[in-house]
Amino acid sequence: MSGLPCIIAAEDSQKSEVMVKIEGGEFLMGSDEPYSQRNERPAVKARVGGFWMDKHAVTNAQFRKFVQATGYKTTAERPLDWEEMKKQVAPGTPKPPDEMLLPGSLVFAPTDGPVDLTQFDQWWRWTPGANWQHPEGPQSNLEDRDQHPVVHVSWDDANAYAKWAGKRLPTEAEWEFAARGGLEGKRYAWGDEFMRDGKFMVNTWTGNFPYKNTKEDGYVGTAPVMTYPANAYGLYDMGGNVWNWVNDWYRPDTHARSKLEGCCENPQGPKSSYNPNEPYQTQERVLKGGSFLCAPNYCESYRPSARRGVSPDTGSSHTGFRCVKDLK
Repeated sequence: MSGLPCIIAAEDSQKSEVMVKIEGGEFLMGSDEPYSQRNERPAVKARVGGFWMDKHAVTNAQFRKFVQATGYKTTAERPLDWEEMKKQVAPGTPKPPDEMLLPGSLVFAPTDGPVDLTQFDQWWRWTPGANWQHPEGPQSNLEDRDQHPVVHVSWDDANAYAKWAGKRLPTEAEWEFAARGGLEGKRYAWGDEFMRDGKFMVNTWTGNFPYKNTKEDGYVGTAPVMTYPANAYGLYDMGGNVWNWVNDWYRPDTHARSKLEGCCENPQGPKSSYNPNEPYQTQERVLKGGSFLCAPNYCESYRPSARRGVSPDTGSSHTGFRCVKDLK
C-alpha cells in the first residue's frame, strides 16, 4: 500500500550506532493466509509514522558498552524471587529446591530424537549461571561472538538498554511494517520463496526440530548480525536468528479486537495482557521475528506477521531485541 521509504543509513550521534530511516506508511498487519496462526488473524489495515530503526539486533559488543557504562545486572544475573514466581504458576505449586532459584536462564538443549512438540520442557533447560555473558551456561563465554546478537535478555533488560541509548522498543506495528520492507502480502520479509537463487535468506533450523540440525544455512545457533541479506529497507534479520522484543502487551486476539474497534493510526497494542493458554501468567509482551530454532515441522515464525507472547522477565538462548527512535 505504501511506496518504498527513503532508506538512509545514518550514524546515531548519541551512541554511534547505525540506524535506518523508515518513512512509515499504510500496510496490512497480520495475515489471513492458511499458513498463518490464529493469533495473526485477521489482517487489519494500519498506518505507522516515520521512525529510525536499528539496522540489526543489538550485539554483545553493544550491550557490553551499556553494562560497562551503567553497571546494569540483567534479570538472568539476579537471584530468583519465589514470592514473585509463585504468582505466575498454579496455586499450590511447591517451592522449587533452593538450587533451582539461583540466577540463570533458559538454554536450548537438542533432544535425542523426535518428541511431542507441545512439550517445551523437552528441549528447554533452566540453567543456573546462564546469562548474556555465558549463553550456554557458566562454562561458556562470548569469545568470537561480539557481533552476534545479545541473548538471554528479558523485556526489562531490553527496555533498560533502549532508555540508556536514548531510544525505545518498537511497537509491534512498527516492527512488522519495517520487516515487510514495502512488500504487500508476502510470506517472508524478502518474498514468497524461502530460498532465493539457492541461497539461504535467514538463519533458521534446517532439519528436524528439535533433534537434528543439518547446519545447511551455516549455523546451528546464532549467526553474526548482517550475515544474511537485508530486506528492501536495509534491515537485517527481520526474521530468524533471534526473536525481537517489542513494546506491546500480548493478547492472542489483538487483531480480532482491532478489526472490531477499527484500526489504526500508530497502533500501540492492547492496554493489558491476556493469554488463555497461560492462565497463571499475568503479563506477557510480544516477541516478533522467530529465531534460529524455527523450522517448518515446528513453527515458521520467521514470517513478518508471526507473533508470540512471553513474560517480560524471561530470557532465553534465542531472545534479543533492536531499538527505534522517533523522527525529529
